[in-house]
Amino acid sequence: MQKFKKQLAAAVSEAVCKTAGDNVCGADEICAMLEYPPDPTMGDIALPCFRFAKLLRKAPPAIAAALAEDATIKSVDGVGSVNVSGGYLNFRISDGYYEKNVIPEILEKGDGYGRSDIGKGKTVVLDYSSPNVAKPFHIGHLGTTVIGHSLKKLHEFCGYNCVGINHLGDWGTQFGKLIVAYRKWGSEKEVEKDGIDGLVALYVRFHEEADKDPSLNDLARAEFTKLEHHDPDNIKLWKWFIELSLAEYKKTYDQLGITFDSYNGESFYTDKMPEQVEKLRSMGLLKLDDGASVVDLSEYNMPVCLILKRDGSTLYPTRDIAAAVYRKRTYNFDKCIYVTSSQQSLHFAQWFKVVELMGYDWYDELVHVPYGTVSIDGVKLSTRHGNVVLLRDVFEAAIEKVTKVIDEKNPGLENKKETAEAVGVGAIVFYYLMNNRIKDISFRMDDALSFDGNTGPYVQYTYARTCSLLEKSGEIRGDRIKITSPYEAELAKELSRFSETVLRAVAEYEPSVITRYILAVSTAFNRFYHECPILSAEDEDVRNTRTALTKATNTVLHSALPLICLKTPEKI
Repeated sequence: MQKFKKQLAAAVSEAVCKTAGDNVCGADEICAMLEYPPDPTMGDIALPCFRFAKLLRKAPPAIAAALAEDATIKSVDGVGSVNVSGGYLNFRISDGYYEKNVIPEILEKGDGYGRSDIGKGKTVVLDYSSPNVAKPFHIGHLGTTVIGHSLKKLHEFCGYNCVGINHLGDWGTQFGKLIVAYRKWGSEKEVEKDGIDGLVALYVRFHEEADKDPSLNDLARAEFTKLEHHDPDNIKLWKWFIELSLAEYKKTYDQLGITFDSYNGESFYTDKMPEQVEKLRSMGLLKLDDGASVVDLSEYNMPVCLILKRDGSTLYPTRDIAAAVYRKRTYNFDKCIYVTSSQQSLHFAQWFKVVELMGYDWYDELVHVPYGTVSIDGVKLSTRHGNVVLLRDVFEAAIEKVTKVIDEKNPGLENKKETAEAVGVGAIVFYYLMNNRIKDISFRMDDALSFDGNTGPYVQYTYARTCSLLEKSGEIRGDRIKITSPYEAELAKELSRFSETVLRAVAEYEPSVITRYILAVSTAFNRFYHECPILSAEDEDVRNTRTALTKATNTVLHSALPLICLKTPEKI
């Protein structure tokens, strides 16, 4: 569809320039104006003519009427009909365009269909997931993890070299708390047996005991100070806590099909912060505020950015600035994307501004991608109070439910365990990524595990259905495609939009654009499947066309599902 839109925009630009003069309205500008009508009966593509009114000194309806009669526009390959609705010019794409261009292109390109090279020669660093060590994944971690990985897959699909970084929360006073708790109430045998759950139990107990005896907080700070000064016993414990945590995290990442290029966490940058602090000081940007060292951002309508506490210890902005400088030097990124909760938006705005004030000319390559918060029936999550829904428990419940369905409907299925995991985990991910990322979510287990309607299992089953049909089909001929049904045309139209949908998702940093597109393709295919006999069609060309559409759907879903972290089981 993008190719058609560019050709159409060029023709419109030529027509407008005939009246208004050369180069007054370029094809790229017009292409960006093209939109899809909310009511498909109006047409396939619409051009609002309001922006031409001042240029052509006519009312938009008159402009639309004149353009509708332009021979150059009418002659664009694929224009079936043109009609005017108020100030809009509506185009209907001919079925012949899908026959000659879209379906054959998908068959020819296969998994290359929909890809672009806009990222060729460019590097994107993505910082996502980044859990705090010694705390298990809960449902609140799902957002940064799947949004971040989806953005990585989308950028890779567009030709970017991508570097995925898991910026572990492996430094800070919480480790002093954990060290105190372990020495007071823990044992190596118990923690080894319970893994990360044993660490969480100790962390929760620390806060319960500290509520009764606040002096424990002083002990925790003292133990973290020892850790900062490389006390060997504390370093040994700290590394052990990280090892136990990563073992647990990687189980979840394996279920999601996620790998990282780097696990360098906060601790990695402890020796890289002094250089940046000194640079701030030498530039006169550091000010003393009640004993703390800050950068004054009042000129930019932001609170001061804390760089050093009173005791000289660092904070999150200090570490983030040092990490950004290191990443630019190491990867020479064109974009560095941070996927975190919208609650951290001010934090990122502050230290991004500090990076700019420090004279780093790549400050505008830093991108914060915020997402909404997750609550449980409206109640905020809190590890320290034990108010969490663990992600592994959600995945386990979903897998168990899918297993029961498979046992009932397809007990002889090969790879039953792997399929149940792919569909169960996919159901949770799809449920989350259906929403615009900035939207707050009140997580409800029943909704997440519902497999009815617009769900992950529905789209994965659609993909499996195309695999089953293709197993039984014969050779497909790309030169014998003839659309004879509106259901075929509607499916072809949806498939034609894949490339521009990917580009939109990348531009907006919005995986839900792909999720909704996958639903649209699945819905169009299933409507086509129920209304149009495929393998049993008597006419050879009709059967060939419908098999080609099935193959094209299979190709698009095979590429699109992994873009939102879903796997593609061929049988369910």
